[in-house]
Amino acid sequence: MHSHTPPQRRALGIALLVAAAFAGSPAMAKDVTDADILNDAKTTGDVVSYGLGTQGQRYSPSTQIDTKTVKNLVPVWSMSFGGEKQRGQESQPVISDGKMFVTASYSRLFAIDVKTGKKLWKYEHRLPDGIMPCCDVINRGAALYGNLVIFATLDANLVALDKDSGKVVWKEKLGDYAAGYSATAAPIIAKGKLITGISGGEFGAVGRIDARDPMTGKLIWTRPTVEGHMGYAYDKEGKQIENGISGTTNATWTGDLWQTGGAATWNGATYDPETNLIFAGTGNPAPWNSHLRPGDNLFSSSTVAINADTGKIAWHFQGTPHDGWDFDGVNEFVSFDFKDPKTGKMIKAGAKADRNGFFFVNDRTNGKLLGAYPFVKKITWATGFNLETGRPNYIEEGRPGDPTASADGKKGKVVFSAPSFLGGKNQQQMAYSPQTGLFYVPANEWSMDIWNEPVSYKKGAAYLGAGFTIKALNEDHIGVLRAMDPATGKIVWENKNYAPLWGGVLTTAGGLVFYGTPEGFLKGVDAKTGKELWSFQTGTGIVAPPVSWEQDGEQMIAVTTGWGGAVPLWGGDVAKRVNFLEQGGSVWVFKLHKG
Repeated sequence: MHSHTPPQRRALGIALLVAAAFAGSPAMAKDVTDADILNDAKTTGDVVSYGLGTQGQRYSPSTQIDTKTVKNLVPVWSMSFGGEKQRGQESQPVISDGKMFVTASYSRLFAIDVKTGKKLWKYEHRLPDGIMPCCDVINRGAALYGNLVIFATLDANLVALDKDSGKVVWKEKLGDYAAGYSATAAPIIAKGKLITGISGGEFGAVGRIDARDPMTGKLIWTRPTVEGHMGYAYDKEGKQIENGISGTTNATWTGDLWQTGGAATWNGATYDPETNLIFAGTGNPAPWNSHLRPGDNLFSSSTVAINADTGKIAWHFQGTPHDGWDFDGVNEFVSFDFKDPKTGKMIKAGAKADRNGFFFVNDRTNGKLLGAYPFVKKITWATGFNLETGRPNYIEEGRPGDPTASADGKKGKVVFSAPSFLGGKNQQQMAYSPQTGLFYVPANEWSMDIWNEPVSYKKGAAYLGAGFTIKALNEDHIGVLRAMDPATGKIVWENKNYAPLWGGVLTTAGGLVFYGTPEGFLKGVDAKTGKELWSFQTGTGIVAPPVSWEQDGEQMIAVTTGWGGAVPLWGGDVAKRVNFLEQGGSVWVFKLHKG
């Protein structure tokens, strides 16, 4: 016993020696933890979740870029995705440990040095020839967990890569691409579980939400979003255990149509740690021809709340029961605290701007409908909602006609419908500012002529039973960014845009709202008034959501650019109206000019 150094000091000395040893060696990559993800909305040094926090508010607490300084915002770097694989770029970047991870069309993923814009590595998923993505070859982003970056592919696989090397760590199959399954949504992490959805509702693929171990890809539970299908849990050995049927078989579906019922979860999910609920929006019931499937067709065109631990449905709210217009319900459900104007009490609430044109406010603990407000000017399928029953007041003549009632049995009565099936809002993400108490909704004003046709299910074939033509409602605009007050449903301000808005929104504590347009502009506007304070032309259309973080004490803004998505493919007359827009995939980063 030669040393009389106190144990605490001795331990500190050892720790300093270890630190010194590591200081001279290559920096160890920082793992992304559950705590990092839970705190993502409050921390400014990274963006480690889709939605800038699992609740999906897309609000940055950074204040350096504000209504006075935003005019000094300049590009720092831009990196091209290169090659001939352009098409739509809908990805939200994630940023951690000095690296940005961004997905691109055709199931690619890039790792980039955030300081320089230098490409560190690229992963290009090998896609088979037979993929059938409904609505462009896009991807919306990746999840970070531990030392992994995880994303979904167009052939319905999940791929986990080492975020330092880009090497594949694990790969798991989500569905059979030959049956129409694909995957485009960004996964999220909820309570240490990797949460994913599935695409393919246009082909009769059955929607579901899966929970996996993010480090291995192994299933923990799976929850189908079409009534009648069995949910499963999995033990540590991977043994499948029945975990209850979703709903009640044949309660809201006729015959065996539930077996190919659609309700795809193609836009992913949000997670609220306060209630421990995962909120998934579900797509249209299959087929589109509603006369073939009498009933509400649960859980299509709904918000479904799933307990993160058990994988069981805690509640649901159906925005369009017996959907006959392809209105879906996949739009994100964003958690926020809401002061009830009637009682003055604070309520744990959530909001969704639905494809069907209504802005819903629900109690997120039980799904009770608190408000349903139109956020587009023209709605032809319903006059509003009954807050007691939570059901729409239908306009019956607004439903496309039954083809079997027509003279030749081949084409039902054509109806004029607004919004079009591309929706009052589609995949483009809204944002919520706790500072202003407003939601910022990238909306579109358009209509369609729609009719029903006979159809039967065939594996791998489109399963619609409808025809349509999409039309603009106004000469001067289709897109409108709207600031909505969730307490009153009032539109506080709006900014019109000639082309449809198809990119998401970011809001900040600096009193700003950022959004992109298909014409190529990234814009910064005053969150209280909508006044445009800054814009930058990126050279191609923006259909992705911006993000913000701080790097070396400076606030940064980033956005993925590249025109595409569903509008050029499905937009009919509208697609012709915007065919002048150019494609090209890049990511851009901006900060304040120091002059």
